[in-house]
Amino acid sequence: MHDTKERFSLLWTFALLNYLYADVVALFDIAGSRNSFEPLPQWALMGSAVLMEIPIAMILACRLLPFRANRLANIIAGGIMTLVNGYLTFVAPLTGLGRPPAYPEYLFFATIETVATSVIIWQAWTWSRVEGSI
Repeated sequence: MHDTKERFSLLWTFALLNYLYADVVALFDIAGSRNSFEPLPQWALMGSAVLMEIPIAMILACRLLPFRANRLANIIAGGIMTLVNGYLTFVAPLTGLGRPPAYPEYLFFATIETVATSVIIWQAWTWSRVEGSI
């Protein structure tokens, strides 16, 4: 039988690797661009750091937290990451509040990331105490 805590940790690792590789692809795009690049403001860099710390911390938290706190942390962290990713990928560009619409490779990663965090939310939501005590 599989361990639920291990599964959550694995899902967060999967999501994190997708976030990171999407950023690597974006850096290759910026480095290869002939357009001038304006550095991000400090608040954006700090926000990005905080946002990436969520899946990093959840990899460990999934293994250490007791059932109730673990379930709640996965629902909240998964919700935050899903909402932020959805907003930055789809809402902000379409409303003119953010960068132009994303490139296909970024949409590819964003879709995988959103599915991964949605699965985390669903798995945590349906996680029962009986399974949590195993």
